[in-house]
Amino acid sequence: TKYILTQEEYADLFTKLKKKTKKDYYFASTNCSIYFDTPNCDLAIRSIEKPIFKEKIRLRSYNVPTLDDVVYLEIKTKYRGVGYKRRAGIKLRDFYDYQKTGILNIRNEQIRNEIDYRFKHRKLEPQVFIAYDRQSYCLKEDPNFRITFDFGIRSRTDNLRLEAGDDGELYYKDHRVIMEVKSAKAYPLWFSKMMNGRKIYPASNSKYSNIYRKINKQSKEK
Repeated sequence: TKYILTQEEYADLFTKLKKKTKKDYYFASTNCSIYFDTPNCDLAIRSIEKPIFKEKIRLRSYNVPTLDDVVYLEIKTKYRGVGYKRRAGIKLRDFYDYQKTGILNIRNEQIRNEIDYRFKHRKLEPQVFIAYDRQSYCLKEDPNFRITFDFGIRSRTDNLRLEAGDDGELYYKDHRVIMEVKSAKAYPLWFSKMMNGRKIYPASNSKYSNIYRKINKQSKEK
């Protein structure tokens, strides 16, 4: 579940949350992703329409990788509001080879076939690079209840390679923060009261769809 926070809301919430949370094992990272779509960006358009089922295909790294670092090919789906993610690790160099040869070097046969089918059937190509700086926490009382904060969401539509750096145009000029809560259980009562008392409610937020919408609008205005 995602929430869009102003800087003031984030500072206020974090004052309360820091007493209840601890840093997650992977606390701080710069998440970099290349999103793939059809030539007409059908996946982005479908996501904007808020269907029952939607999916995204991306190549993700944690911090800027080298060609020999392992990155992750991911299929991220959402069905009736519940998100699922399947992914497989691959050396960045091997992924670029896949784009040339069509041979995907992933051990897990099931995930390999799912990814390969999508790339070839839909003729997926890189559309946008998105990066943000993430801090991850979990509750002291329940390590499976995770809270992440994403800062400095930025993107570019040129130089679509992960090893090219994490620079890009800021999406939120007022530096809003995306908070995401990840839990299979109901929220603790104190957390629900904290959010409701501050009138902070869930917000539909897809980084790729939002940035696609912005890019499309800018293109029409030119």
